[in-house]
Amino acid sequence: MKLSHLAFLAGMLIVSGCSKNAAQNPSYPIASDVLTTRERTVVPDPPPAQKIFPYEVAKYKQYGYGTWHYEPGLDYVKRLDLMPAAYAGASATQTARLLNFFTMTDIHISDKESPSQAVFFGYKGGIVSGYSGVMLYTTQFLDAAVQTINALHKKNPFDFGISLGDSCNATQYNEIRWYIDVLDGKVIAPSSGLKPGADAPDYQKPFQAAGLDKTIPWYQALGNHDHFWVGFLKPNDYIRKALIGEDIINLGNPFIDPLGADSRGFYMGALDGRTTYGDVIGAGPAKDFKTPPKVPAADPNRRSLSRKEWISEFLNTSSNPKGHGFSPSNADSGLAYYAFEPKTDMPIKVIVLDDTQTDDDSNDPVAEGFGPKSFGYGHGELGQERYDWLVGELDKGQAEGKLMIIAAHEPIGVEKAGSMMAWRPAEETKLLAKLHTYPNLLLWVAGHRHINAVTALKSPDPKHPELGFWEVETSSLREFPQQFRTFEIVRNSDNAVSIFATDVDPAVKEGSLAAMSRSYVVAAKQLFDYKIPLLPTGSYNAELVKPLSPEMQAKIQGYGTPITK
Repeated sequence: MKLSHLAFLAGMLIVSGCSKNAAQNPSYPIASDVLTTRERTVVPDPPPAQKIFPYEVAKYKQYGYGTWHYEPGLDYVKRLDLMPAAYAGASATQTARLLNFFTMTDIHISDKESPSQAVFFGYKGGIVSGYSGVMLYTTQFLDAAVQTINALHKKNPFDFGISLGDSCNATQYNEIRWYIDVLDGKVIAPSSGLKPGADAPDYQKPFQAAGLDKTIPWYQALGNHDHFWVGFLKPNDYIRKALIGEDIINLGNPFIDPLGADSRGFYMGALDGRTTYGDVIGAGPAKDFKTPPKVPAADPNRRSLSRKEWISEFLNTSSNPKGHGFSPSNADSGLAYYAFEPKTDMPIKVIVLDDTQTDDDSNDPVAEGFGPKSFGYGHGELGQERYDWLVGELDKGQAEGKLMIIAAHEPIGVEKAGSMMAWRPAEETKLLAKLHTYPNLLLWVAGHRHINAVTALKSPDPKHPELGFWEVETSSLREFPQQFRTFEIVRNSDNAVSIFATDVDPAVKEGSLAAMSRSYVVAAKQLFDYKIPLLPTGSYNAELVKPLSPEMQAKIQGYGTPITK
């Protein structure tokens, strides 16, 4: 079935969100008790004895998959890794609040009906990021996370928030529009191809997103999934054509095949949005199909966006600030980096860095310097131009006496050389050495690995511990533990600063679509049995203490909102 011109225009209105229809569409309020992981944690129940495949979603309830329970909260672990060896900090007290913000990342808004996802690699239990039942509810769970952020904002106002990349899953226009429109609070029609009828499954029906509180500015970073097909391959003409067509994409194994997007052999599959559980269709070895499998309908809104086009979409928004950090010049150049100062009365600077691979990189891991078994485009990278820009921003911030935070999709200094998420060893070594020359660098925040992790990147000079900085990774909203993170920076009486990093489980109302998403995320954890740190909760709350240089100690004295006890 082909979309008529009239249906296409109607679909465009729905994709962008039509507020005048808001009253005709349901909204999905969250639970009233909004808590962080300091108060309670979400813990999956033990995996059931009966083994099934991840795609057998209809059997989850029957066999006990997807169940979880609450356990007590996690207090802050006080980390003094960056402080001098003799430092104890026992007498230090918190004296002033400097900054409060949140990060979310790796949301992977997914057009589950697209003929060009990577379902084949996960539907029988291979790679959880290729397929899991949570693909049905990515927009609804993001809406619950946004409502949770709004509730926390009422208790302790955020100065800003930042999304650290991989907002969409497969570079598609409709995916990034759903993402932005959820944050803008528009009507979301989370289906593609065939327009769902009155008897459509719950996950297919249009709904009214709550939208982020308009008083919270939010900013955006670029991730590898935002401009590479499922984060792994450059979209070539074949992939671009497949996205907007009906034929399910046919690829080889890009993890081992140097042909990458030009390889063939397996139909990647899709989810059937006409079925209650999003049944997997058209996935498997090409030799098993007499004719090429298809999705029910094509859709031009599935088109793949270039870097420039992806950036441009953030200029089309009703939340604040317009562009969410990106300017028209970013859209013209395709350069996804910028810096901002979140508070006019606070010497703090945020540097938003694009550290994903460039579109003109080859898929030759040896030539690129990543390692012989590290195919694909999930690596960290700067190159000379972005490195020079970053150094310029750091030099300027240091000279102006500003504390600095780097926000980027890819973490640094945590992956072994040769992994599919590692940096070029020489480039990573050079960058880390340079970063260790800035005493005002507090923090590098990142996503990408879908885990909560805190890494102390210590000063190479014990006499100058202030040259160390913290790296904090935030987990994905698509996989367990399915959280975002808050950061509160406070000045201490001894003129060090403490960064309180707190994980947050979005509040879900029992019986809601967001609650179903959490159930499917837990089921995926039970079925795939993939390894993540910090189990059973996957969470980690920490007070991260950072020493300041004598110059910054003197400057920061008069800043912040006093803390009274």
